[in-house]
Amino acid sequence: MAASPRISVTMPCYDCGRTVAGALDSLLAQEGADFEVVAVDDGSTDDTAGILAEYARRDSRVRVFSIPHGGVIRAANAAIGAARGIYIARMDADDEALPGRLALQAALLDDHPDVGLVGCRVRFGGSRRTCRGYAHYVDWTNSLLSHEAISLHRFVEFPVPNPSIMFRRDCLEAHGPYREGDFPEDYDLLLRWLEGGVRMMKADAELLVWNDPPDRLSRTHPRYDVDAFYRIKTEYLARWLARNNPHHPVVHILGSGRTTRKRADLLLAHGIEFAAYYDVDPKKIGHRVHGLPVRDRAEIPAPGEGFCIPYVASRGAREEIAVFLEGRGCRLGRDYIPAA
Repeated sequence: MAASPRISVTMPCYDCGRTVAGALDSLLAQEGADFEVVAVDDGSTDDTAGILAEYARRDSRVRVFSIPHGGVIRAANAAIGAARGIYIARMDADDEALPGRLALQAALLDDHPDVGLVGCRVRFGGSRRTCRGYAHYVDWTNSLLSHEAISLHRFVEFPVPNPSIMFRRDCLEAHGPYREGDFPEDYDLLLRWLEGGVRMMKADAELLVWNDPPDRLSRTHPRYDVDAFYRIKTEYLARWLARNNPHHPVVHILGSGRTTRKRADLLLAHGIEFAAYYDVDPKKIGHRVHGLPVRDRAEIPAPGEGFCIPYVASRGAREEIAVFLEGRGCRLGRDYIPAA
């Protein structure tokens, strides 16, 4: 292995003795790429440390570091700090890299010098029957391949699964690593880098099996609950609106239900003003909410006369609203931006 490999795959590890061997095997089987695996044991209490040590003994491409238990953000940043490659990839210890992942993603960065971060389509590794919501999310994120699609849907959900990313070291130096806070650190990093001007795209191929175990942090830690996602996305959305809404600070909110209002109202603390709510439910149309009218959706402003934010999150509603808005001549990013 070269003294400084081209690619560093960073892998935070905590009590992952059941899965880490499979993750490492999938990486060490990668062909056509000069890489190292930087695994950080985050004070595991099971046999993770022993498994990592054995892999490091057998294969010089595996470098192992141990730190006192401090959580996934500290471990991920420690791995990044020890990485030597010009391209840095992320990998979770319970996922599987499919053949060609590293070579294909590195080739995308080579071929697109204006792109700072690349992802890929991912294969859902859970049960589509019992985890329909997560599977639906995977299908949605797999549909966002270009920078424009990723950027304009960034406030819906996390558009590039964190374990699938590879990025240039220069982006890390310019925009910083993961941050600690009461928010999902991976979503924050993506929003922060997009806000900083980093262009992103995905390989149009399944290159990662994204498993969905019941103890995944995104299912169990309050930093990843729905309210945390809306808090952090609202902060970035408000700044995006200040730069991109020609009618700033006034917006028109599509949806008027209690959940919609709870999430949209977070914008008020950032100086955004609502002109009205819009709905399709005749039982809501004509009412006033906090002094604002609830109007028929057909009354939304014409293109160029107001900026709309759809906040309806029910299955299929976002797509139906987009069809409606586009049919009225509204353009994504110019006249509206989805936030749910």
